[in-house]
Amino acid sequence: MLKISTTPHLQSSVDTRRIMLDVVIALLPAALAAVLFFGFNALVVMAASVAACVFFEYAACRFWFKSGNTTRDFSAVITGLLLAFNLPSSMPVGMIVLGAFMAIVVAKLCYGGLGKNIFNPALIGRVFLFISFPVQMTQWPKPAFLKFFDTDVQTAATTLGIIKHMDAATSATVAGGKLPSYYDMFVGNVGGCIGEVSALALLLGLAYLLWRRVITWHIPFYYAGTVFVITGVLWLATGDIRYDPLTHLLSGGLLLGAVFMATDYTTSPMTLKGQVLYAVLCGMLTVVIRLYSAYPEGVSFAILIMNAFVPLIDKYVHGRVFGQGR
Repeated sequence: MLKISTTPHLQSSVDTRRIMLDVVIALLPAALAAVLFFGFNALVVMAASVAACVFFEYAACRFWFKSGNTTRDFSAVITGLLLAFNLPSSMPVGMIVLGAFMAIVVAKLCYGGLGKNIFNPALIGRVFLFISFPVQMTQWPKPAFLKFFDTDVQTAATTLGIIKHMDAATSATVAGGKLPSYYDMFVGNVGGCIGEVSALALLLGLAYLLWRRVITWHIPFYYAGTVFVITGVLWLATGDIRYDPLTHLLSGGLLLGAVFMATDYTTSPMTLKGQVLYAVLCGMLTVVIRLYSAYPEGVSFAILIMNAFVPLIDKYVHGRVFGQGR
């Protein structure tokens, strides 16, 4: 007999749980780097964030939305890790829990849960905490390699924070004395959010995701490449160290956002052309915010702004319908 069913007709052994578990594995190098450079405090931030996200998802689904238990798909774990990665290691636990509530309940479950949210939940939690607690969100403990229980915490400016306070006349002198080296930025020996400091760890995570075919290279490449090209042109034209493309590539949350948050299935375009456009616009917004606003970092705001335009991109940037002519 002829069986009639709705699309999709293709089946795969890869399910949501498997994909989410791969993302968790890809985040482990950055988590290890966070502990190595920020010690026990980084571990507390990650544990509190993950535990709070899982708890809120379980409690809200069971007692509020009356839906099934969705904590087994690891999506709440990923949200917790990404939220933690966007926080300093000195963040109080109570504030982390509040950010987790905003990420899971407000930004995810109120829209219908996994696959229906408009904005990236972890970034909503991060921006909420930044707006609500700007002092705590801009205190950056100085990294102390392998000092897991360092109680004498010293604060240090982030690389982008140093650049933001430079001027063209003194940039060379200031850079020589305060800006970290490319090596320190690459391995993670710099101040900043615990999950964004090590470019090496994030690139290892990218390599794993590409190997497992969880994501494609297009969004990370075009996002980071756009920032690199624009700042590179400005650097060549002016010679100003503030526009150094390698510094912008290796510092801040660019790689973290490009690899793990801009590539989110739900909040990114469905077509390849749409993904390229989305990534390029994310890169352009990031450069504008970094260079011309009062805020030294622009990745979170750039991705959230472009999340709002994803439905519009999907509407107007789409492939040829099967069976139709060119």
